[in-house]
Amino acid sequence: MKDILVIGSSNTDMIVQTPHIPRPGETVLGGTFNTAAGGKGANQAVACARVGGKVTFVARVGRDMFGEQALQGFRQDGIDVTYVKQDDTAPSGVAMIMVDEQGENSIAVASGANNNLGPADLEAAREAFQTADTVLMQLETPLETVETAARMAHERRIRVILNPAPACTLSDALLQNVSILTPNETEAELLTGITVQDEASAQKAAEVLIGKGVKTVILTLGAAGAYLHTDTFQGMIPSYPVEPVDTTAAGDTFNGVLAVALAEGRSLEQAVTFANAAAALSVTKLGAQPSAPDRESVEAFIAEQQ
Repeated sequence: MKDILVIGSSNTDMIVQTPHIPRPGETVLGGTFNTAAGGKGANQAVACARVGGKVTFVARVGRDMFGEQALQGFRQDGIDVTYVKQDDTAPSGVAMIMVDEQGENSIAVASGANNNLGPADLEAAREAFQTADTVLMQLETPLETVETAARMAHERRIRVILNPAPACTLSDALLQNVSILTPNETEAELLTGITVQDEASAQKAAEVLIGKGVKTVILTLGAAGAYLHTDTFQGMIPSYPVEPVDTTAAGDTFNGVLAVALAEGRSLEQAVTFANAAAALSVTKLGAQPSAPDRESVEAFIAEQQ
């Protein structure tokens, strides 16, 4: 199995289930509360590891209870934590998540130590770049760090998967170092100015991103599936119908499993189909990392659907 280097954030999620997401000034009673391991980078690393990926994680956590719990969880999932640094100057990242009865969520993040993940951390992890087949990133750490990592990977001809979430504007210089960009509808609209509502608008948005230098675009469209745009294939790859409980980290599961499927040598179409199945399965459980399925579950789920 080829190595996957995940660079990104680690948070502890505090989750309240509510009948509906409160409007400004509104208090909603009756929700249950729990905590779960989260953070887009950590979620993607765990999703990779659970379906059999060989994962090294580059991140920062605080020297606190949440940081210790995160490290323990990564080790249990078989993730190499050599380059997960405990920060003495900032607490671990925390996310406050509200989930409504339809499984939709609203999230606020206090980044903490994630904000201190810098180019020096990448330099310290230089050895991990030597053996990596894929570098997988998101945008919950400083943009300078993402840009530096993309450049380091591109120079070494390593595949770069960038999940541009949370949504923000990105330079063409960064996009030119990205092999596969995986925005959702909101992120695609911010990057292209095109409102994505269907396959035709997804195609237009993908073409704009290809024009900026991205090699492959995968637009994740929730229950509709994913729109894939490569040199040889443009079209929708449908998702699997499920009853959603919590959509938190469905995109992270998709990205982590996609990286593993490609590292195993599957085609992009096959990899997206496999990742769609894992993402569908993840929304049937509450919590970010607790919902990431193992390989056996994904394969059994696909077999049931056929």
